[in-house]
Amino acid sequence: MNEFDLAKASPNGVYMDYCQKDQLAFQRTPSGKAIFYPRILEPKTGEELRWEISQGLGTVYSTTAIYSRDEKPYNVALIDLDEGYRMMSRVEGIDPEHIRIGLRVQVKMTSFDDGKKYPIFFPVKEAA
Repeated sequence: MNEFDLAKASPNGVYMDYCQKDQLAFQRTPSGKAIFYPRILEPKTGEELRWEISQGLGTVYSTTAIYSRDEKPYNVALIDLDEGYRMMSRVEGIDPEHIRIGLRVQVKMTSFDDGKKYPIFFPVKEAA
């Protein structure tokens, strides 16, 4: 991490710091349950959470194609990560209409106009 004290940093700030380092981070409870979106404490018990780095592999749980006038369609997808949590993102590298539930995907941190990196998923190339 940076020079800041993790105990004083916001959970989202810590998460975004990991993203800028090309790492997809999530949190885990003392009992082993994966937690996402980043939080200060475990939602039900108030226990402290620890940060872990995801391998970034997952499966499309749901997806929808969004159409706007005079723009190319894009998608919004829920991804089930192999570590046991679900997150919302996009799948690129494939037409939004061809993204299917069950598609295996891999995260890639992608830079946007604000200069920050965000997790975007791409289809996993299947071994021949």
